[in-house]
Amino acid sequence: MRSVIEVKNLYKLYRVGDEVVRALDGVDFQIKKGEFCAIVGTSGSGKSTLLNMLAGLEHPTKGEIIISGQHIERLNEEQLVKFRREHVGFIFQSFHLLGTMNAVENVALPLSFRGVPKSVRLKKADKMLELVKLGKHKKHLPNQMSGGQQQRVGVARALVVDPDIIFADEPTGNLDSHTSEEVMELMQQVVRRQKMTLVMVTHDAHLATYADRVFHIIDGKIVKIEDNRKNGNEKREEEKDD
Repeated sequence: MRSVIEVKNLYKLYRVGDEVVRALDGVDFQIKKGEFCAIVGTSGSGKSTLLNMLAGLEHPTKGEIIISGQHIERLNEEQLVKFRREHVGFIFQSFHLLGTMNAVENVALPLSFRGVPKSVRLKKADKMLELVKLGKHKKHLPNQMSGGQQQRVGVARALVVDPDIIFADEPTGNLDSHTSEEVMELMQQVVRRQKMTLVMVTHDAHLATYADRVFHIIDGKIVKIEDNRKNGNEKREEEKDD
């Protein structure tokens, strides 16, 4: 399988007073097409900075970020906006749904930015809501849905643009543990079915067991890459037993 993301010798330095903080300190890795990868670390470890770099929301101090064959560290702001619109879906911790729009309209919104005709985008949004098992909630406004249902709408919205990659930033951070498990199972199933690449940032090592591989980051360095494909389910069962 070809790599859809390549990160080479990536650094991000910040100056804080007289000190230089290395938010990222020489990061290297590859992610294959169709992989679900989790970046795990505590607050201040560099995980959010790394996600922002991959999404083209921050520029590196040094290094290369190659996504779908493009060196995104070389793109200007206008090119980055176009790149994100055409290649990337986002799932946020705080859902970011528009309160005046129902579920179908929220899911269809990214397609409107691409100029897709209304009938086509609503039909596609409808299909995505069926995929995330929200067929009965299509006309519901966000305040008529639970947190878990709102995040399912968020997953559908990320999928509707047929992205090469989905970036998820603490996607279950506002959910209780039971609902978090449901959303993680959904994301795992949908990504595998749709053969999409998902990169998730989380501080929760347990939720990371749903990923194919886990990148552990400490002080801006990837210290360990763990392969869950053989033992992810067993690890979750062991944690439940504990």
